[in-house]
Amino acid sequence: MKLEMKDSPGQLVAALKPISDVGGNIIAVIHHREPDSDTHTLNVQIVLALPEGRLDKLVTLLKEQGVHIQRIGKERLLYKRTVILIGHLMHTDLSDTVDRIDSTGFAEVCEISMSMPAINERSTSRVTLKATNRVDMESALAVLRKVSAEKSLLLIEPLEETA
Repeated sequence: MKLEMKDSPGQLVAALKPISDVGGNIIAVIHHREPDSDTHTLNVQIVLALPEGRLDKLVTLLKEQGVHIQRIGKERLLYKRTVILIGHLMHTDLSDTVDRIDSTGFAEVCEISMSMPAINERSTSRVTLKATNRVDMESALAVLRKVSAEKSLLLIEPLEETA
């Protein structure tokens, strides 16, 4: 969901509360603190999960709060890129590697397939990332490059990119 709201204290909370009120779960909030100079508004992207049939009620509650809905969509992560990671993936905590991407709020790991030949041998993993746009994808890859260097993993990129 992409929202436009007044640039004044409390507006973000006013936009988030109705999500809770209808039983929704907020997954990520992307809030850029650069108000539109002409209208004194902010754009906020919210990734959320809603129980079936609650969207209309949420839209009504948001409008009552004076929040303008610019876009509602089921898929916000439009850019995909697949890479290969080689190394001691399990010994270096693969979960941590995934969490570092997922915690960015603008990208996530959406697929992993792995081959683990033996306990003391290096594993190979095919990892697919999704991001909101090309710039965010590059930022997510920068995070993955940094993590790979820290953990002595070989990163082979990109295998593919789709938008």
